[in-house]
Amino acid sequence: MQKKEYSLTLEYSSLKVEGALTFAQSGKFLNEAMSLLKHVTSDSLDIDLVGLKHLDSGGMSALLHVQSLLREKGMTVRFSGAQKSLHRQMEVFAGSGSFDLPKPKSTGVFEGLGLWFREFWSRDILGFLHLASEMFHWSFMGLFQPKSRRRGEVVNQAVQIGVGAVPIVMAMAFIIGLVLALQSAAQLRNFGANIFIVDLTVIAMMREMGPLITAILVAGRSGSAIAAEIATMKVTSELDALTTMGLNPIRFVVVPKIYGALLTVPLLTILADVCGILGGAMVAYLYLDIAPEVFMNRIPQVLLIRDLYVGFVKSLVFTGLIVFIGSYFGFRASRGAEGVGRMTTRAVVVSIAFVIVADSILGLIFY
Repeated sequence: MQKKEYSLTLEYSSLKVEGALTFAQSGKFLNEAMSLLKHVTSDSLDIDLVGLKHLDSGGMSALLHVQSLLREKGMTVRFSGAQKSLHRQMEVFAGSGSFDLPKPKSTGVFEGLGLWFREFWSRDILGFLHLASEMFHWSFMGLFQPKSRRRGEVVNQAVQIGVGAVPIVMAMAFIIGLVLALQSAAQLRNFGANIFIVDLTVIAMMREMGPLITAILVAGRSGSAIAAEIATMKVTSELDALTTMGLNPIRFVVVPKIYGALLTVPLLTILADVCGILGGAMVAYLYLDIAPEVFMNRIPQVLLIRDLYVGFVKSLVFTGLIVFIGSYFGFRASRGAEGVGRMTTRAVVVSIAFVIVADSILGLIFY
């Protein structure tokens, strides 16, 4: 027996439709509605859709048919109270204006702000926290269940995220270290403090610029790739196919990316630190007459173990943020190729913004 998902209530010249009206119930709805309305003597009828939560094309056809039958009897039929989402569906479906629907009332400034904040909290904040908890859970469980992962996928992700980014990270870090030392050289020379170019370059690269520039490059290169891959799988229903086969999409798709990124990005950060310091050493030799031997001998005097720890912790935090945000926007994609492009762009922008904010917070904690 088909379960009834709607309810009808007739009050004077108002017919209330509540629940869900779908194709499966359209025939029963027609019979029940016309049975209730056959004794109505009023010249007008208001079909109240305030309590209607779901309506498909079959349900819309049933409503239109009821309206047509009543108009043949000389009654004026008006639909009212449809929710905004149903209102848009009915307008599109009607086309010729068969649905006489009043336009939704515009909300005030404070009401609109409250609705926006409620949607932002439920969709973005809670959604992000839920995804982060799922990713943390399956990442932790994956450490003790290696057979649940695809063989070789972690290595594949490590190569794509880490090894593929080596040339651009080395080049950018070298240039940034060179420019940083070059801009400081003129000022240090004025005070006869040439040797302090070593302190400035080494500490800045190890604690700040190395982890930050690596994270920004990885966010632009690999974070966008993560978001685009997951978004494409979402709009092509590949994630639904994984769920149907009993595979958790987060465990199957995201966890290898987390492992690959956490294994390689800290190493990329160390490589960026070394290249940045080499750029500073070149400037020190060419502009401040500091021999490479002097530069290298001073590094152990100014570099502390704490500086290495700070850079390592920052790289891990930045990596987690990049993968989380890229995955989050990937899972939110919709509307085909346009949605994939939009979510990929948002993933890169938000990742870089969060990396900079996290860098500021960690800077306040460690300094």
